[in-house]
Amino acid sequence: MPFFFVICHIFVVEPAVSKMKFRILFLFCVVFGSVSVQSQTIAELINQINRDSLSQTVKELTGEIPTVVYGNTVTIINRHHANNDVAADYIKQKFEQLGNLAITDQSFNATGRNIIAVQLGKTNPDNIFIVCAHYDSVADYCADDNASGTAAVLEIARILSKQCIDNTIVYALWDEEEIGLRGANYYAVQAAANNTNILGVLNIDMMGYDGDNDNDFDIDVRNIANSIAMKDDIISVLNTPEYGFTLNVNVVNPGTTASDHSRFWNNGFSAVLVGESWENNDQTPYYHSSGDRFSTLNLTYYHELTKLIFAYMATKAGLMPIDNSVTQSNMTLTATQTGATYQWFDCETGLPIDGAVNRSFSPEGNGSYAVNITLGGCTETSNCFFFDTLGLQSFDENELKIYPNPVHSVLKIETTTQALKTIDVYDISGKVMLKYTSNQSVIELNTSKLPNGIYFVKVKTDTKSGYFKVVKE
Repeated sequence: MPFFFVICHIFVVEPAVSKMKFRILFLFCVVFGSVSVQSQTIAELINQINRDSLSQTVKELTGEIPTVVYGNTVTIINRHHANNDVAADYIKQKFEQLGNLAITDQSFNATGRNIIAVQLGKTNPDNIFIVCAHYDSVADYCADDNASGTAAVLEIARILSKQCIDNTIVYALWDEEEIGLRGANYYAVQAAANNTNILGVLNIDMMGYDGDNDNDFDIDVRNIANSIAMKDDIISVLNTPEYGFTLNVNVVNPGTTASDHSRFWNNGFSAVLVGESWENNDQTPYYHSSGDRFSTLNLTYYHELTKLIFAYMATKAGLMPIDNSVTQSNMTLTATQTGATYQWFDCETGLPIDGAVNRSFSPEGNGSYAVNITLGGCTETSNCFFFDTLGLQSFDENELKIYPNPVHSVLKIETTTQALKTIDVYDISGKVMLKYTSNQSVIELNTSKLPNGIYFVKVKTDTKSGYFKVVKE
């Protein structure tokens, strides 16, 4: 019986104008034997909110590590409104790497730029919910204020944008919050003038600090439009048993007006602020200073609060009933959804496979595969599957070590065998960045020329194989 190694990940499809281009973002899980992936519910999607992905984005936005923006290696240490075009471009590039989004780079004065991505609802496109944060800062770094909120919006978009939804979701990153809430005010005034049907605005401002580890967070609300009901809905999501949240809510009413949500209140829209607990004096002590750095964040708390906000937004979006799960049996992959149109893809190259347009697909060789499922004018994409027809066993824990992790320059792969080993290093898009073959028991890979980020290392011999996640810093 063949061995199946399943990679649970997001397979992101570009908009229709470039439908032949695809990108892949990996989150690993290992399953042995014949595998069936269940259709995605909100509870399952919550688990795709990835702490490593959040951390990577915050580090890149705060200059803790360099990043690549439109082909240029940059370090974003400061996001002050007069000098944050690179940060705006970084956010825009992040949205452009996702599918199903219409992106607007909204200039509202000589220096201000809102970066906005719209995911159109299929059933009720005029019903609009907004999740937002400001990305500008007053000092260097400013991880909590507000790279934390910005990264959360980007992470929520990364997961939710691959789903077909009933209502429209707007992912908005505001500029010039720190000098008068200007970006959000511009958008809110325009929306009111155009009678835009905004049903709720969830603003995130500082959500990564929990100094006493009590998991408390605040919802700031006022009795404006349906803001109270919006707060109640968030609490209902928080208390949903199947989601398993461990957070404790403080309702602050009347809530602060010192963040972007208040500009929507001023224009008669429902809005709330969600973030760390200023109500309990547990906000970051490094507020508005260069001491506000990634190392001061409580990552477990930050991850949990991002998952809650995602669950609320997914609830309001309304997931359409398309089953994008796939089953594996022997040498065949089969889409669970019937009555649709199908296109199978090679996940490692991102290219469609000629003629693979049936519900079932039998790969001709080892590789990673996914299917694009279209039904009723809506398209979703399955997870990718590493399909290994050679039936290789996994390395035991004591047979192979990869270190250091994170790695800065030299990555060591230590095995108990001198058998010939083939090593492939993939980036998160599925592209092979390094290839190496050796029969040495200790192999050293020079990763110094690789950009910082998350990589996956495949080690294979004639009898065994394994995949390992490595962070390059």
